[in-house]
Amino acid sequence: MKENTLVIVMVGLPARGKSTIASRLKEDLRRDGIRTRIFNNGDLRRRLKRLDTSSPEFYDPQNREGTGIREKIALTNIRRAERFLRNGGRIAILDATNVSRNRRKTIAALLKDFALLFVECINEDREILEASIERKIALPEFAPMGRAEALESFLRRIAYYETIYAPLSEERNFVRLDSLYNRILEEEISEPLPYYDRLRDLLVSDSVKNLYLVRHGETFFNLEDRIGGDSPLTPRGREQAEALGAFFSNKRIPMIFTSTKKRTIQTAEPIMRRQEHAAIIPLREFDEIDSGDCECMSYGEIRNRMPEVYEARKRDKFNYVYPNGEGYVTMKTRIDRGIKKALYLSGNADHIMIVGHRAVNRMILSHFLYRRQEDVPYIYIPQHKFYHIVATQDRKQFRLRSFAPRKAVEMP
Repeated sequence: MKENTLVIVMVGLPARGKSTIASRLKEDLRRDGIRTRIFNNGDLRRRLKRLDTSSPEFYDPQNREGTGIREKIALTNIRRAERFLRNGGRIAILDATNVSRNRRKTIAALLKDFALLFVECINEDREILEASIERKIALPEFAPMGRAEALESFLRRIAYYETIYAPLSEERNFVRLDSLYNRILEEEISEPLPYYDRLRDLLVSDSVKNLYLVRHGETFFNLEDRIGGDSPLTPRGREQAEALGAFFSNKRIPMIFTSTKKRTIQTAEPIMRRQEHAAIIPLREFDEIDSGDCECMSYGEIRNRMPEVYEARKRDKFNYVYPNGEGYVTMKTRIDRGIKKALYLSGNADHIMIVGHRAVNRMILSHFLYRRQEDVPYIYIPQHKFYHIVATQDRKQFRLRSFAPRKAVEMP
């Protein structure tokens, strides 16, 4: 067996995050000086211009011609991976569905001179899958189709793969991974594998190259010191949003995640307009803290009309839960889920943005900063600045940056 070489075989149905994970592994390993290359069957298939590979029938296991072409593509990449490893490469990543046992046995037989690790990506979250499929059908191969036709075509493609799908179980070295939550569901390692400790850490860690965490612009409720609600931006808030759009116009931000509230979407719209290709994706997980019986009240009204609420929250702001509402402590699960969804859907994009709220952004920052719980409700979240977050295996950076010359009104 060739020393210090490894083949990582990605496994899983389409739209399960295989290529995103493969790309992230390659980038992190290369930063460590480990020569790594991805061999993607889909990229090779799409270069075969004469073939209509967008048709779902191309993926029908009963279609002998289509099956033969796909097996030929797989064999080509297996051979390329072998040459790469024999000529100084260290890690080759075979990025394809590889859902059948026959395909995996072929890979193991042809690459028997190298250590093999199979990584199966699993994600059955319906909402995430729908968003992932929407991203897939935006690829050029589906351009001749309308959205409905492209969606139906891709779903039929997945159905064909499901008929031959055999989860990992017999392979000597494998990891079954929840690709949304970066959680290992099952692990079987029968022999020492080069780089495995490093790889395992990468598989279970969040990684973001550039995350811009923005608070929405000034709202009418901000001027009245009111909490919650769905207040729109003031003229000043719209100016702030336009300033953000101008500031980020030289960055390529393909996805801007917001809450479902007007104020975050209105803040994101001028940013999106200055991007060549960008989408606003509202996530309920990023909605502001639900203040229950206190919703839409000012802090002064709460102090005067509900003094017990005001005093109890002041004593322990993180753990206090509004009557019939939420608290920081109960937001954690949904905020963490929102972060996972944003990172999953953004793939391996260089730049992503979240436009959120004050309490929400505090929780997002604490996810990466690991602040003490009691300190989280006091993290500074201004409306005239944003946080730039880099969180990779070898670099952690948190910068508070200004985007506008004029300082916005700060609310308590």
